[in-house]
Amino acid sequence: MAPFEHPLTLRVRYSETDQMGIAYHANYLVWFEVARTDYCRALGMPYVDWEKQGIFLPVVEAHCRYKKPARYDDALNVLCWVSELKPHSLVFSYRVLREDLLLAEGWTKHGICDAQGRLVRGDNPFYRWMEDRNP
Repeated sequence: MAPFEHPLTLRVRYSETDQMGIAYHANYLVWFEVARTDYCRALGMPYVDWEKQGIFLPVVEAHCRYKKPARYDDALNVLCWVSELKPHSLVFSYRVLREDLLLAEGWTKHGICDAQGRLVRGDNPFYRWMEDRNP
């Protein structure tokens, strides 16, 4: 069974572009964050609810490969899925498309931490929840 892949549609805003109307490279990481937040919501548990339970997912690594530019007012689809799940960390992967054209792809690795920033040891409700949804 393939992992759950969630699409997010967004439009490149003027403030996200440079003088040439091309999306600034750091915005892709922002779009990744919006996509993974929406991913958790689509699975039935918004990220904010995990934080209320003391579970946090700090980014410990990030990668983005840019293939084609996104431009002002482009309608983009950001696909998000969990590509790696371990008891104390997970990796979200992303593809940014304009129609069927791949503009960028990347991933972010996250620790599964408590409110003090320590890895969750022992029973990990976030890991169990994510494991049930990503066989």
